[in-house]
Amino acid sequence: MGSWKRYRDTILVVLLLALPFFVLRTRIRKPENMSVVDRAVVRVTAPIQYASAALARGVSRLIGEYVYLVDVKADNDKLAFENARLADEVRRLEAERAENRRLRRLLGLREELPQQTLSALVVGKDTTEYFRVARLTLDLPGQEVPQHTPVISIEGVVGTVLRGAGDSVDVRLTVDSGFGVDVVVERTGARGFVRGVGDRNRYAVSVEYVKRTDEVDVGDLLLTSGVGCRFPKAIPVARVTKVVSRDFGIYQTVEAEPTVDYSRLEEVLIVLTDTERCAPPEATRR
Repeated sequence: MGSWKRYRDTILVVLLLALPFFVLRTRIRKPENMSVVDRAVVRVTAPIQYASAALARGVSRLIGEYVYLVDVKADNDKLAFENARLADEVRRLEAERAENRRLRRLLGLREELPQQTLSALVVGKDTTEYFRVARLTLDLPGQEVPQHTPVISIEGVVGTVLRGAGDSVDVRLTVDSGFGVDVVVERTGARGFVRGVGDRNRYAVSVEYVKRTDEVDVGDLLLTSGVGCRFPKAIPVARVTKVVSRDFGIYQTVEAEPTVDYSRLEEVLIVLTDTERCAPPEATRR
């Protein structure tokens, strides 16, 4: 028993090594030259060879699919990176296109105005409980801009210059309670006076001195009248949001919101006027 255990492993190894050779020898023989033993070996090993071949094909297919998936993932990663890069490029180009449109419209507005103008960039906004101020940087450093000088954009009236300091100026917006300008209703020609409400929670203006007999409706556009010779004529100021007309009294109660979206304001024009000849807009209704 001990001798068998000692030689068992050796015999098993020899048989395993010899078996493939023996099978191969049998396979390469012509059928007419096969012995009975050869035929028996072929019959016994055929299912094993078939199973081995199928297993090999399966393993090969799995390895191929794994390599394919690895390549696909790498390609997907490259495509995702390229898509992100292209999307960023599209956003940049769209931003540049939008900026070019704004600048072309601003240039067109500048050429339409008879007054001399300065273009400026909005570099900051400051909101307090009592008033709103936008800080602008001029494109002509050292240019002095007097107080009450009108500031407009392609959307309409922005406000007036509050103070200047170096190459920047502070602008009082139309929604500030200290702002005022004469207006006309575009649709009917009715007159009024826009004054900022000064509400910190919303951008709103009131329209004063609108006669009870004047036709004013929600949605009407209010334009500068040119009275006071500071603001150019027919510049949008606000759009009517509320009208309260009573059967008594002289005037209607009218509220409006500015046509300018201050949250997106980036470029403006400062309209240079004759400060000695023109009264401040607040004085035109005194």
